[in-house]
Amino acid sequence: MKHLKIHPSDNVAVALETTESVPAGHKFALRDIQEGETIIKYGDPIGTATAFIPEGSHVHTHNVRTALTGQHEYTYTPAPAWTPPQDEQRSFMGYLRPDGRAGVRNEIWIIPTVGCVNAPAQQIERAAQKYAGGAIEGIYAYGHPYGCSQLGGDMLNTQKILAGLVRHPNAAGVLVLGLGCENNNIPEFRKVLGEVDETRVKLLVCQDTEDEVEAGVKLIGEIAEAAKEDRRAPLPASMLTVGLKCGGSDGFSGITANPLVGLFSDWLVAQGGRSILTEVPEMFGAEQILMNRCESREVFEKTVSLINDFKQYFLSHNQPVYENPSPGNKAGGITTLEDKSLGCTQKGGHAPVADVLAYGDPVRKNGLSLLQSPGNDLVSSTALAASGAQIVLFTTGRGTPFGCPAPTVKIATNSALFARKGNWMDFNAGQLLDGVSMEELRARFIDYALALASGEERTCAEKNGVREMCIFKNGVTL
Repeated sequence: MKHLKIHPSDNVAVALETTESVPAGHKFALRDIQEGETIIKYGDPIGTATAFIPEGSHVHTHNVRTALTGQHEYTYTPAPAWTPPQDEQRSFMGYLRPDGRAGVRNEIWIIPTVGCVNAPAQQIERAAQKYAGGAIEGIYAYGHPYGCSQLGGDMLNTQKILAGLVRHPNAAGVLVLGLGCENNNIPEFRKVLGEVDETRVKLLVCQDTEDEVEAGVKLIGEIAEAAKEDRRAPLPASMLTVGLKCGGSDGFSGITANPLVGLFSDWLVAQGGRSILTEVPEMFGAEQILMNRCESREVFEKTVSLINDFKQYFLSHNQPVYENPSPGNKAGGITTLEDKSLGCTQKGGHAPVADVLAYGDPVRKNGLSLLQSPGNDLVSSTALAASGAQIVLFTTGRGTPFGCPAPTVKIATNSALFARKGNWMDFNAGQLLDGVSMEELRARFIDYALALASGEERTCAEKNGVREMCIFKNGVTL
């Protein structure tokens, strides 16, 4: 059987092709494993055997259980100093914004303050298409169901995400569309949003105008006029912020796509740029690795709080912290949350953890940041964009058509998926299983990412017109 043993201490290997007893991407025992013995993959525990597993036998949910429990006390044991990759400084063609950030797109966005005006936002989007073209690369409305009947921190989460999108560097300008009677009315939203360039950010209250669509289109025209001279210019790769995300993982995710993205993250950090890793529940079981990479004890303590606070969120709803992987993950060969997390966190490469961000916070430091957000694809991708990611790298072994407000790059973990869903997938990390070296694929991916940032490439989601956002709901609804 063609297989891969990932780490010398592993007692399981991953099948690279389907056999009668073990599907491709699934694990099998490299030796007899006794009941109660720890299953080792990636050199770390991924669960405990619930029965005797003979050498060569399928190792999966029928004979392995998670070893995860609730909150823990953690010890800070700093990892050895990281040696950054030594590459020449690279650049891309982007839009330099007045605040010093860079845009990789020059679009006009319509952001509702409340779900009640989603329909007018879509009507304005359709009617304003006459302004698309030239410097304006597209006009898009982003609907959501929130902005009213929320309280406290739940409302603040909504406001922070919407404010992050209004300030996003990929937006040449934004129409903020309110209803008028909502909790998140425009005066209240302005308190979170802060000062803006009023030639690029327009605010409209639908209840205060006779024809909100006509008024909205007029304001879009004013934004387009203000942005008509925007041009791409050479900018250093250090100005890029990239979000790191996976969804529909399979048994190859931690072998191909996630390590590739991890190498890209390390490259970008070495260039002086920023990467953001999120999906906190999918750090459970691998969190100590991230904690040991924290650049200071202060960042370590913030990471401990990030993990334990999210575990408490599960426990407060009487849910187990290990209620993951999904059915699709299991079908693809992932057995426990530890198995999933040890693969997922490889997207963060090996660079030190520089900062920890609360949900909706903007990225603050160069380097790798951890962001508070659940694992849900739509919620976490939106959170990455709202924190300032101009591009989201999205690895998947199962496939998804989803795209968030930022260009969302779908990276296939296996060649079969890439061939079957060419209308969804943008890059094939499965080439690593077909004989392409990681060094060569890393170079190809860096070139692809810079071409995407320069507007020379478009993601499948962009080509298909797939753009969505979703906000984390964590509170009562009035």
